[in-house]
Amino acid sequence: MEQALMAVCKDIRLGKMLIQTNHDTGEPELHYLRLPKDISEDYVILMDSTVSTGAAALMAIRVLLDHDVAEDKIFLLSLLMAEMGVHSVAYAFPRVRIISTAVDKEVNDQFHIIPGIGNFGDRYFGTDAPSDWCESDEG
Repeated sequence: MEQALMAVCKDIRLGKMLIQTNHDTGEPELHYLRLPKDISEDYVILMDSTVSTGAAALMAIRVLLDHDVAEDKIFLLSLLMAEMGVHSVAYAFPRVRIISTAVDKEVNDQFHIIPGIGNFGDRYFGTDAPSDWCESDEG
């Protein structure tokens, strides 16, 4: 997503955060942070390709708020989100704007989005997904 953004917005300032879920605790952990100077003056596009529970997004938003970015200047941009993630972020930070191409209803016991990116080609090309990815027998 970063390369596409840079191709469209040539003079954009980039920062990076690496937040990963600890598989033992299930909690997000901040592993890397590099933000532009004076980020508090900017609008921030927080990009995450998939958001399932929203835990990592919540942590990333808190990091931005700790660096004095105003909540209403944060845009969470995701290709795919689970309803759970949308609700958690919207409830915790109602002034953050959420932008996603699709929202799926469920996450599995490993907190992966169902059906998730697994049917990306079907969504993109408008073809039928395999029946085991559907929510009901009706397709």
